[in-house]
Amino acid sequence: MFVKDVVVQNQVGLHARPATFFIQKANEFKSSIWVEKEERRVNAKSLLGVLSLGILGGTSIRIIADGSDEEDAVNALVDLVLSGFTE
Repeated sequence: MFVKDVVVQNQVGLHARPATFFIQKANEFKSSIWVEKEERRVNAKSLLGVLSLGILGGTSIRIIADGSDEEDAVNALVDLVLSGFTE
């Protein structure tokens, strides 16, 4: 299992468009991936799950992966979040 915390950089957070980019990136990996905000954990490959967290800009989230490409998966998703989804 590989885990990293990251602060969401874009102002509006993970609304529909950035969340779509996020799950598309997550689906590129074989590992099971989760996003955690406070005490809630959802499947990072589920659009409804990610949207249900209500992640706003400036929010700290934890990205967790478990599987053969877990480290690459977490690092790619952290990089995507840090890029601000190019917004």
